[in-house]
Amino acid sequence: MKETITLGGADFTLRDMKADDKDAMLAFAGTLPAHDLLFLRRDIRQPRVVDAWIEATGAGAFNSVLAERDGEIVGCVALYTDPFSWSPHVGDLRVLVAEAARQHGLGRHMVQQGFRIALDKGLSKLTAQMTADQKGAITVFEELGFRGEALLKDHVQDATGALHDLVTLSCDVANAARRLEAYGIGESA
Repeated sequence: MKETITLGGADFTLRDMKADDKDAMLAFAGTLPAHDLLFLRRDIRQPRVVDAWIEATGAGAFNSVLAERDGEIVGCVALYTDPFSWSPHVGDLRVLVAEAARQHGLGRHMVQQGFRIALDKGLSKLTAQMTADQKGAITVFEELGFRGEALLKDHVQDATGALHDLVTLSCDVANAARRLEAYGIGESA
């Protein structure tokens, strides 16, 4: 997959993650505020974590789409699934957008890319996690059909030792996709 889109007056290229994206992904992760990474299960600023992510993408456990602007990664969506778990119908959606690329609607578009991947994979439920203070991200997910499902108190610890609550949102993929399509949002791509 490779396409160019215009959002909020800015052009972005969306493409699947490739095996040689390690350095570019590490550079992208290095630009993100540390707080933006707390919802991830692993620290993607670490080379071995990015190696594992790229390997898992190649093996099909992750579907990862990158957004580039001027040749640099400025966003990504990754959908994790485990067909051998008790929840093969559920996908875990992870979205990151560089601060410089926010306010263009890229995060919303990346979530929509996640919906498309989930539909293609036949998933019926998506989950997403973020810290409770990430109000903007929560709002975007809720506008796209996600609802609060769990609040895990003091679940993540940042580098200073401060504890943060983790929110889990979820949605029914087919219902959310139908609603978005009815509003003309989920089409294209």
